[in-house]
Amino acid sequence: MTWTITETDDIAACHALRQTVFIDEQGVREIDEWDELDDQAVHLLAIVHGQPVGTARLLTQGETGKIGRICVVKDQRGTGLGAALVQHAIDRLVATPGITRLMLGAQEHAIGFYQKLGFTAYGPTYDDAGIPHRDMERPSHL
Repeated sequence: MTWTITETDDIAACHALRQTVFIDEQGVREIDEWDELDDQAVHLLAIVHGQPVGTARLLTQGETGKIGRICVVKDQRGTGLGAALVQHAIDRLVATPGITRLMLGAQEHAIGFYQKLGFTAYGPTYDDAGIPHRDMERPSHL
């Protein structure tokens, strides 16, 4: 299956995906999902056959690029789309001048997925919206 991943201003499409995956499927409360950081972020949108199927948001703070709100709809999981979405995010952040470190907060069950993309877990497990997470990082250039 082929997909396209691009930067988008279609925040409504990204929000609809996050609503489906995080709020409807995973039970995240709306107050925990929506924040002011969406206005500062670069949003990625994955499309298959004209339909939005995945998203991620990118933030920068100093020398750190943060990948967050990564989600893929259920019927696209296991296709390689998630890895392609994260790799696109990595590539985009690496191309940003001054970024030397990438980080994300991974749901514990997904740590192995991110390790395959070069991330290493650090620090303790913490609760984020009722879901156990760990922070993960990697240098911008591997």
